[in-house]
Amino acid sequence: MKRTAKPVFFIVALLILFLTYTSIWGISVQHGDNRITYLKGAGDIRWGIDIRGGVEATFSPDTTEEVTRQDMEAARSTIETRMVSNHITDYELNVDYDNQRIIVRFPWRSDETDFNPEEAINELAATALLTFREGDEHASEEMGEDGSIVYRTPTGTTESTIILQGSDIESAEPAMYDDGTGRMSYVVNVTMSDEGAQKFAEATERLTGQVISIWMDDVMISNPVVNEAITGGECSITGNFDAQSASKLANQINAGALPFKLKTTNFSTISPSMGESSLNAMMIAGVIAFAIVAVFMIVMFRLPGFVAVISLLGQVAVSFIAISGYLPFINSFTMTLPGIAGIILSIGMGVDANIITATRIKEELWAGKSLDSAISRGDENSFWAIFDGNITTIIVALILMGVFGPSNILSMLFGNSTTGSIYSFGYTLLVGNFGNFIMGVGASRLMTKSLASFKPLRKKWLYGGPAE
Repeated sequence: MKRTAKPVFFIVALLILFLTYTSIWGISVQHGDNRITYLKGAGDIRWGIDIRGGVEATFSPDTTEEVTRQDMEAARSTIETRMVSNHITDYELNVDYDNQRIIVRFPWRSDETDFNPEEAINELAATALLTFREGDEHASEEMGEDGSIVYRTPTGTTESTIILQGSDIESAEPAMYDDGTGRMSYVVNVTMSDEGAQKFAEATERLTGQVISIWMDDVMISNPVVNEAITGGECSITGNFDAQSASKLANQINAGALPFKLKTTNFSTISPSMGESSLNAMMIAGVIAFAIVAVFMIVMFRLPGFVAVISLLGQVAVSFIAISGYLPFINSFTMTLPGIAGIILSIGMGVDANIITATRIKEELWAGKSLDSAISRGDENSFWAIFDGNITTIIVALILMGVFGPSNILSMLFGNSTTGSIYSFGYTLLVGNFGNFIMGVGASRLMTKSLASFKPLRKKWLYGGPAE
């Protein structure tokens, strides 16, 4: 076995401890009333309706024109896209075609404190209509709640010349890029439909060096300058964005692709089916169970058991990172109680992976192999057993996500309420298994080989072998 450098253990262990700490508590700074988040933690996770409750809202077309069944279905699809783009997977969405109503149930935001359903509905931006217009002429200005200037009511050429509507936009998402100075900046990448791409190409060629403004109803949300003709159906909106503002603009653009404006006709609060007390009990049980498992691993497998505990912390960190969004411009995944069960199950598989490897090493040592040879052979002999178990679970998780995910046929058979719960379980199970490969197979083996390079730690009994 080619020995791994001694510092590798400390590098990997410190990285895992850093990820564990930040994935739970995050990194943020409070400046007066404003909180700037650099890395999101468990407190930023959006909990599902079953744990924290949520909002029920009824939307109706706000138009005098005839609304067809196809129009209602397009509006439903747009709201669902808005949910999925915000990683709100625990939701129910039903359409009453006869009475022209769309009924939506979704959970509270992670940072919700007032639990005001009317304000929560604004997050969907389901009542807004998006337009891209020539120029940025406007009738009035006013001060927004955050101190920024809000421009209202398009006038002149801006009022009369609509380049794109929300239905011409396929998607928008925040991203980061190097601005050429080595500093990372935020942008919003927009992808258009074929028809929208053609309209935008003609407009940007004509308006190079001029402004194309973006409006949500009568409020201007951005007024970027066209740097060059854009013919590929994709563009990037640049500006003085931070993570939150880039994410907000992307969400607003995604929300505006409606065939007509919607109005809220009714809203109410949904009580949680389980409650946060169940969540707290599960968390306490999880901590106690992890501690018991850690003691068991160390007592039974000694040094490989100690390494396994560190790698399990890393696996938990990977799961939390995938759920919370971690980076500030990524939306949190909606976590339900079945989702927590998926994490617990994947951690159990992580424990199993480490036990298999440690047992194989122990067997090789008792067979008389040298320490380096036993570690190498133990890793080789355990890999395919771990791979088979995890790949089977990954396939099952993908099937659960595909079959019970948003816009699937089984939600029509079993009801919308099944979608969020089963999708959440599949998602966390999938992420946990990938975390197992990264930490339980990759990191733990690196750390074990690195520790075996230290002379005081090259005693076989530390790895479960006979005393020398």
